[in-house]
Amino acid sequence: MIKQSPFKYFKTSPEIIRLAVMLYIRFPLSLRNVEDLLHERGIDVSHETVRYWWNRFGPMFAAEIRRKRVQQQRAFSKWKWHVDEVFVKVNGKRHYLWRAVDHEGEVLEAVVTKRRNKVAALKFLRKLVKRHGCAEEIVTDRFASYKAALREMGALEKQKTGRWLNNRVENSHLPFRRRERAMQRFRRMRSLQKFAAVHSSVYNHFNQERSLASRDIFKLTRAAALSEWRQLCSG
Repeated sequence: MIKQSPFKYFKTSPEIIRLAVMLYIRFPLSLRNVEDLLHERGIDVSHETVRYWWNRFGPMFAAEIRRKRVQQQRAFSKWKWHVDEVFVKVNGKRHYLWRAVDHEGEVLEAVVTKRRNKVAALKFLRKLVKRHGCAEEIVTDRFASYKAALREMGALEKQKTGRWLNNRVENSHLPFRRRERAMQRFRRMRSLQKFAAVHSSVYNHFNQERSLASRDIFKLTRAAALSEWRQLCSG
């Protein structure tokens, strides 16, 4: 069965749609900023069109990136995860964004909950294990809900806590915080969950750890990431 292109009924070329979605998700830009950048390139679209494109194609692109990365990661040992949660305001009310990264800084999962307790921690950890398998170590802070959830999962011996052990996931919150400020907070829990999932996948795709590689290697990996992005959902 031939898979139908998701761009079939759009007059705009897939290259322009991918560019607009990448600019909006990857960089801390507003919808109108993206509209202005596209206008400088001779592309006349409304910011509402950019909003529609990101809502329609962002999850598709993220799902394809995530599927490929999960397949690659399952071939390697997942020896350490770093787990943490941050406060996020949704329509003026406090919610919690639970995030996990591996020992190389790859964002594994992002889940939004209304409460910060054992039930929420258990939901997040079970989803993480279901998608990515099991890790040898799970680094957390001293929040009691992690201990209670891991005990129920029978993985309490894998938990590691320490004053500076979780710096990797603490630093990984920064790109999301920059996007949150550019978007002037979120209005709905569902839109927060959607954007957090898409943003984490796009961040993984373009994050090259440039401080750990030479300039030549960085240029090659950056070009490869951009080339792969231009082929997403191309059939």
